[in-house]
Amino acid sequence: MGRAICISSLLIAGLAVYAHGQAKGGVTAGPPANPNAENASGVGKYANWDTLQSHQRGSLVFQGKVVVEGGGLPWDPIPVVVRCNGTTKFNTVTDPKGAFQIAAAPSSSEVTPIQGASGKPNPSQLVGCQVRADLEGFQSTTLTIANQTILDNPDIGTISLKMDERAKGSVVSPTTATAPKDALKDFDKARSEELNKHPDSAQHDLEKAVKTDPQFAEAWYQLGKIEETTKPKDAAAAYAKATAADPQFLPPYEHIAAIAAQEKRWQDVVDATDQSLKLDPAGSPQIWYFSAVGNFNLGHQAVAETSATTALAMDPNHIAPNTEQLLAVILAARRDYAGALGHLKNCLTYMPPGPNADMVKQQVAQLEKIVPQGTN
Repeated sequence: MGRAICISSLLIAGLAVYAHGQAKGGVTAGPPANPNAENASGVGKYANWDTLQSHQRGSLVFQGKVVVEGGGLPWDPIPVVVRCNGTTKFNTVTDPKGAFQIAAAPSSSEVTPIQGASGKPNPSQLVGCQVRADLEGFQSTTLTIANQTILDNPDIGTISLKMDERAKGSVVSPTTATAPKDALKDFDKARSEELNKHPDSAQHDLEKAVKTDPQFAEAWYQLGKIEETTKPKDAAAAYAKATAADPQFLPPYEHIAAIAAQEKRWQDVVDATDQSLKLDPAGSPQIWYFSAVGNFNLGHQAVAETSATTALAMDPNHIAPNTEQLLAVILAARRDYAGALGHLKNCLTYMPPGPNADMVKQQVAQLEKIVPQGTN
């Protein structure tokens, strides 16, 4: 067990890392300065969509759009998944206008310059697969990728979302519909300010909105997101007020788990993820990741392994990119060194160069001294 502890120690210091890259130290789950997971995938509200290769066709890229029937888009990016025969093969998120792209994998990695080295399919391999939005509290229509040649139009169509009245939890709170006009005006103004990258102004408007209506759950949540990178305690208080105003409002639970993980309050991490999974049993890659982090640190290794494996299976594009490192830690802790080595090697096929990749290389070298050749 001594070696497992030694191997784990290189990763364990950072198991509290926020899957959106906000935490400091350890298993990095994204670019440290980026508070949003979508930046890790190159798409989403912080991506520069003007530079995307929108005129590429066929095997290079597909594109589409998500709309919400009878309402506007939520603030947060909408997850979009591609499933082939029931297995998730590609995942991404929308930009602020609901657009999404299914683009080829990066052409280089830490270990090989071969495109698609991480095993992620190129869009041409997804022909015949189904595309839908995965948004808690909503039912999604499904598109089928039918393009056959590079001359086909890359636009695969529009996905429509409709409120699911039977859902236990949702990313939209009914407190928004009941908020006073003045609070809604400040809320909408804050969104415009946030999209225009004026967080201070957005924070001011959100503070006005929650002062007008202290039960405005979505306003509390968005206020917490702005405060999280610089004032985590204030953010935690805002998230708590959001869940108190509407316990079925899902988005705050992931952030509550993230802040608790940064502070190594592992039971609070598990409590937040458990509550989220009660409301949405399918979960998200980030929620399952934090479930794994919290349970591992509480000594519940079997639960942690199941959670990490679930997160990884849902996330072929590694939007929560540290899951596989965490799974390697869990396997190493139970002396499955070959399994841990396999996952760490795979990490290097999609991990960008930098300190985290250098750390994983050291872990690989350490494990290669333990694992007999030919077993991995």
